[in-house]
Amino acid sequence: MNSISDNLSLEFSILKKYGDNIIQLFEEGATVPFIARYRKENTGGMSDIDLRSFYDRWQYLTELKKRKESILSLLAEDSSVSDVIRKKIQNAISKNELEDLYSPFKKARKTKADEAKEQGLQPLAAQIWAGQWSDSVSAIEAWCRQNKVIVSAELALAGATEILNEAISNDSDVLKQGRIELLKSGVLTSRVLRGKKEQGEKFRDYFDYQEGISKVPPHRLLALFRGKKESILKLSVSLKGEKNYPDALVFPHLNQMFDTTELGSQRISSLQRRYLNIAWENKLLPKLETDVLSQLKERAEGGAIQVFADNLQDLLMAAPAGAYRVLGVDPGFRNGVKLAVIDEQGGLLDHDVIYPHGPQNRVQEANGILSQLIHKHHIGWVAIGNGTASRETEALVRTLITESNLDCRTVVVSEAGASVYSASPIAIQEFPDLDVTIRGAVSIARRFQDPLAELVKIDPQAIGVGQYQHDVKVSQLSKSLANVVEDCVNKVGVDINLASVSLLSYVSGLTHRLAQNIVDYRHQKGRIESRTELLKIKGIGDKCFEQCAGFLRILNGKEALDQSGVHPESYELVKNMAAHLSLKAHDLLNNNGALQQLRQLAPSFAQAGDFTYSDILTELAKPGRDPRPEFQYASFDQSVQKLEDVQEGMTLEGVVTNVAAFGAFVDLGVHQDGLIHISQLANRFVKDPRDFVRVGQVVNVTVLEVDVQRKRIALKANGL
Repeated sequence: MNSISDNLSLEFSILKKYGDNIIQLFEEGATVPFIARYRKENTGGMSDIDLRSFYDRWQYLTELKKRKESILSLLAEDSSVSDVIRKKIQNAISKNELEDLYSPFKKARKTKADEAKEQGLQPLAAQIWAGQWSDSVSAIEAWCRQNKVIVSAELALAGATEILNEAISNDSDVLKQGRIELLKSGVLTSRVLRGKKEQGEKFRDYFDYQEGISKVPPHRLLALFRGKKESILKLSVSLKGEKNYPDALVFPHLNQMFDTTELGSQRISSLQRRYLNIAWENKLLPKLETDVLSQLKERAEGGAIQVFADNLQDLLMAAPAGAYRVLGVDPGFRNGVKLAVIDEQGGLLDHDVIYPHGPQNRVQEANGILSQLIHKHHIGWVAIGNGTASRETEALVRTLITESNLDCRTVVVSEAGASVYSASPIAIQEFPDLDVTIRGAVSIARRFQDPLAELVKIDPQAIGVGQYQHDVKVSQLSKSLANVVEDCVNKVGVDINLASVSLLSYVSGLTHRLAQNIVDYRHQKGRIESRTELLKIKGIGDKCFEQCAGFLRILNGKEALDQSGVHPESYELVKNMAAHLSLKAHDLLNNNGALQQLRQLAPSFAQAGDFTYSDILTELAKPGRDPRPEFQYASFDQSVQKLEDVQEGMTLEGVVTNVAAFGAFVDLGVHQDGLIHISQLANRFVKDPRDFVRVGQVVNVTVLEVDVQRKRIALKANGL
């Protein structure tokens, strides 16, 4: 039996030594970002995505091994468990297969088959199956007399049938192959429950629906399961509408109780076929239907979680505008437009509320306050949230900027999650005396400066870039999204002297408590001047330092390399590289000529490892390089303010807000996103919309259709 490491090495097509190394690193507490970035020599350069898959699979196989040991321990004294079954348990490759093997031995109650066995009918069942005895009434009566079984022929046959049904439906090979057959060739059917048509109108597409199981996309599965959950739809599975036992299910051994060997090498008799059909219809299919629907739900949830994770990654890795003074605007009608001015580092400088819209319509006063704030604080950008009254507020600000010839620009940004942040403990701790609505304006301004730094303060599930996110397991979604945030934060790197507790807590090796300790240290001592100074902070020891140091940046500190992604463990190597050219380590930063020479000298530093040496040269060429794209923003058409203004044939600019398996949603500035269906994304086949568009991307689109009543806008992408 292969070890877990052997299995993982085979599954991931890597050398056994790399599999062993990765497992050891995980057991030692190393994080995925750290391993992916600084331990490439140990992994053969495995990516962070593959490392996460490796970790999840390692956890699964570890749990599977523990479960096997537990089951074998429970069955140790059970004489009815053969060596064949014990070996199958040891060799089981999935939890489903393992539980199928264990299921016959953990009955909680007596079954009809058990009662039949107590009546002495097991030999009859075995002889009928083997073709040694007929199942006619006269033959059964004769068998009962011959074996002194006091029961009617009808009851004897029913009992023998129950024994056969249970034996067939409990056979792990039958169950395994049955699942495979249903998942490959099965059909998923949906019907509306009686009397639920009117209540379930939104599910009308699935009132009489049928599709091959292997072809149903995740988003459709989730819609079907939502209809089932709301008691509108009944779901069922079958083999192309037939109830017959599938021909593909022929096995060497159905059960030890049958005295027929190598069943698969002989033609199944018509009698056996009849009992297989009975078992399939009465026992196997209902049992497998539950399993298959469960697997389909897991597949759908996995797809939805992946969509959410992909969109979240795109949003977090969106281009930062940079260190500008920003006026954040949280628009509204009756309750006013909230304003917050922040400095280049995101610190709050000023705030106010204006009432330019109905019912107050205090436009002149609003313009005066806006003009004063822009002049007083030398505002570079006005960032306006895209919620209620967004376009009206944008028009007001644009007019003021143009008529007053102000030296600033305006941009509309997503305010998804801003209200969640504004009432959160983090926001209260940051601004205990500030009104909750002003905190929202601060968040809008900060996310314009640096989306990643601000969005990490919000529960990822509240950001709203998911697909059927409320229909998936919360624990799995939370874990997946936390992994995305961790990967994004560590890819970008963190300025240790500016980062919030929220941002620091996602750095490899740091917990929320350690992040708070860093911020407290900054407040007490002042600027942190070097990475080695981290070791003075409470709770940060050598192991923690190893995991986090490379992802923390210190600009203009004591050590020039601290601003880069070069890990402190490699500083000595960098100094040796520099000395080779009669230079100091800091002289290598941004020095393309020197770095080119060092590339040619790679064999001289072979002990460092090819991956490490190459990564160091790349980092020295652009120390602390931000991997995020250049900042760009959409210019909404000022003549299009509301849904009714959108007309078929218009060419508009918008921002992608969500990417699903069936297409992409685009904000056009009318408070109703339009949909570019997957078929309208490009002039060629599109398998995955994310190959063409990402959340936050500015796109040019043509309006194909507008349905004001149903609030739907159909779009076509231009130039993708």
